[in-house]
Amino acid sequence: MMEQNNREQTLFTLEQLMTAIRWDEQGLVSTIVQDANSKDVLMLAYMNKDSLQQSINSGQTWFWSRSRNELWNKGATSGHTQTISWLRYDCDADALLIGVEQTGAACHTSNKSCFYRQADLTTGGPSSMVEELASNPAMILSTLQATIAERDELRPEGAYTTYLFEKGIDKILKKVGEETAEVIIAAKNRDKEELRYESSDLIFHLMVLWRESGLSLEAVLEELSNRHLKKKVE
Repeated sequence: MMEQNNREQTLFTLEQLMTAIRWDEQGLVSTIVQDANSKDVLMLAYMNKDSLQQSINSGQTWFWSRSRNELWNKGATSGHTQTISWLRYDCDADALLIGVEQTGAACHTSNKSCFYRQADLTTGGPSSMVEELASNPAMILSTLQATIAERDELRPEGAYTTYLFEKGIDKILKKVGEETAEVIIAAKNRDKEELRYESSDLIFHLMVLWRESGLSLEAVLEELSNRHLKKKVE
């Protein structure tokens, strides 16, 4: 059996790989990234010929951003780099599988893997996000953080969060200030519904500010927890 497995491992040159891959109409190929040690699936991205060439030359993963139409080096800004251990393609030659040594988190949400959500199969099907949020309302904060992080990374055209990030820190701070004033006015007027609405706006814009400033929800919650524990000790 070992000899058969060894025979199935076929080595190929870069030129052979470029020719063998069935690139789609945009010149892209789906690329699955796997932890070379734990075998955990970390993420799915896309490569074109240039990013594949860059990846092999540098030993680090490079991908093609479909939203920004540009090459991007994984971890170039976050430090969460991926050092390539091996590279394979599937039997149909329409998908790549790359084994990497992952530094830090692979997902932009700070999770180790992008596949951190798990379906509940005990009832015969995936659990509803609405049901999950209803049973655990605080979950919306981590969900919102992940959405904001995704908007920051992908910058989808027409999204309000994209607009905020592209305008930069001054615009974000202005919105935080405006929403803070709205919260104050609603509270002063004793308007509970308006206070709830404006408080939600303020929290959202605060989380956008945290993302822009490199601060996570977990760090804020940790600070609150430390303060609570300190008071308990005192």
